[in-house]
Amino acid sequence: MATHLDLEEQEQIDQLKHFWNKWGTLITTVLVVVMGGFAAWNGYQYWQNRQASQASALSSAVEAAVNSGDKIRIDQAFGDLRSNYGGTIQAAHAGLLVAKAAGDKGQMDDAKAALTWVADNASDEGLKATARVRLAAVLLNSQAYDEALKQLNTKMPTEFDAVVADHKGDVYLAKGDKAQAIESYKAALQKTEPGVEYRNVISVKLNALGEDLK
Repeated sequence: MATHLDLEEQEQIDQLKHFWNKWGTLITTVLVVVMGGFAAWNGYQYWQNRQASQASALSSAVEAAVNSGDKIRIDQAFGDLRSNYGGTIQAAHAGLLVAKAAGDKGQMDDAKAALTWVADNASDEGLKATARVRLAAVLLNSQAYDEALKQLNTKMPTEFDAVVADHKGDVYLAKGDKAQAIESYKAALQKTEPGVEYRNVISVKLNALGEDLK
């Protein structure tokens, strides 16, 4: 009986050796690749979390500087954020915040610079579009009409269609092109959902241009 078991065990061992000789290298390679990929993924996740954490800290520094009105600190904190974590959502949000603060103080060159950076560098298409629309408004106030239209003609998410058309109307009206302004405002109205308060704003503009919407 013992001899029978010994022979059976030996046979199983021989089969295992044969299997390993045939497939061992491949199995080892697959395991190395899988474990290496797992380690790489963990490393990437750690790097992403670290980036986000450090970007958040600098973003908070930008916000604190904006609240205190310290332009030197604003420039320093936002500059560091752009240089080191320019691809993060935090950097884009900080850019919009810096632009608003600068615009509120009449520092239009600073507002334009911050918005241009966000429009060119933000990783989120929605934030890019927001920056472009706001930049167009700054350019409109500076009477840089063609530059404003260039920003508004850039491809953006469809959610921005109505506000883009509305802003185009403002630019055309400022240029003295009443017919094109009316066409843009009508496009904005068409792209705005019924019941949305924003429709009233567009309607007022059209009524002021002699368009009866009733």
